[in-house]
Amino acid sequence: MKAAVLFEASKPLQIEYVRVSAPAPREVLIRTAAVGVCRSDLHFVDGAFPHPMPTVPGHEAAGVVEAVGSDVAHLKPGDHVITFFTAFCGSCEMCVTGRPSLCVDSSTRRPQGAEPRLSLADGTPLAPFLNLSAFAELMLVHENACVAIDKAMPLDRAALLGCAVITGAGAIFNDSRVRPGESVAVIGAGGIGLAAINAAKIAGAGQIVAIDPMPEKRGLAMQLGATETLDPSSETIVKDVLARTNGGVHYAIEAVGRSNTAELAWNILRRGGTATILGMIAPGNSVSIPGPTFLTGKKIQGSLLGSTRFPIDMPRLVRMYLDGLLDLDTMVAERIGLEDVNSALQKLREGHSVRSVIQFA
Repeated sequence: MKAAVLFEASKPLQIEYVRVSAPAPREVLIRTAAVGVCRSDLHFVDGAFPHPMPTVPGHEAAGVVEAVGSDVAHLKPGDHVITFFTAFCGSCEMCVTGRPSLCVDSSTRRPQGAEPRLSLADGTPLAPFLNLSAFAELMLVHENACVAIDKAMPLDRAALLGCAVITGAGAIFNDSRVRPGESVAVIGAGGIGLAAINAAKIAGAGQIVAIDPMPEKRGLAMQLGATETLDPSSETIVKDVLARTNGGVHYAIEAVGRSNTAELAWNILRRGGTATILGMIAPGNSVSIPGPTFLTGKKIQGSLLGSTRFPIDMPRLVRMYLDGLLDLDTMVAERIGLEDVNSALQKLREGHSVRSVIQFA
């Protein structure tokens, strides 16, 4: 099969022919239909976060099951599925307490010494990328790294649910539990931020403030449910939010991954408000919060994939789309081929693109 391979950080991905292993017990072979090009991929491609190489990036995908290994309980060939990169074991403390996105049990990975799932034509093993390696025509994953969905769901839209939407919407529905009439600010109107804005609208938020430096993204935020937008480069951004929201928002969602935007999320909260940090703040960076502000009862929390309970939440999000509530169409900036992946990554670097979606024939 063809795949986009990263051999060295900060270098272009190369399209190579890659060998895929046969499904082992509890593994599923999926023919990739579509995969989103996410800023999280860019963090690894550009070396901000370390990763073993060579590897095939990509982690926001949907496709059709081709084959299953032994002991696979809930999937069969022909099923349409969405993948997610935090494969869960189902039996550890995180899983049984309803937090499968935090599972790190090694049983979902192939044991050390086993044949690699992917390898180059010369036999060189390819390091698994976030359990998926989705910039490829086929994905070989643990059965608990994907969930079957309604076949009426378009797979190019379904792919977005695998990262951007479950992260942004999950921050609203699961982490914040926004109630009708409450106020929300979303910092960063990329794929994750737009999903959070749309989810806040669905949840009935009374005021939704989108904060992004790009005018075109602020326009998209208004289409997806924001009631107003602001440019974070303003020297008075904190005062502006506090003035517009009668003392600050109930919930602030940070979807950028920088220290200053995490601090902004804290500073625009009202007393007793909650900031949820979704962005990937690179190693070596920290967030500074003035000590006395903890006396205001504010809270700050991290979140991985919106604390999503994958088998439950993902089919519900599919239904929201099919019922016309969840707007995924507006989030897709372009549909491209695998050979255009480097161009899509460059658009992410420039900050203009919302979501480029690679489609496979």
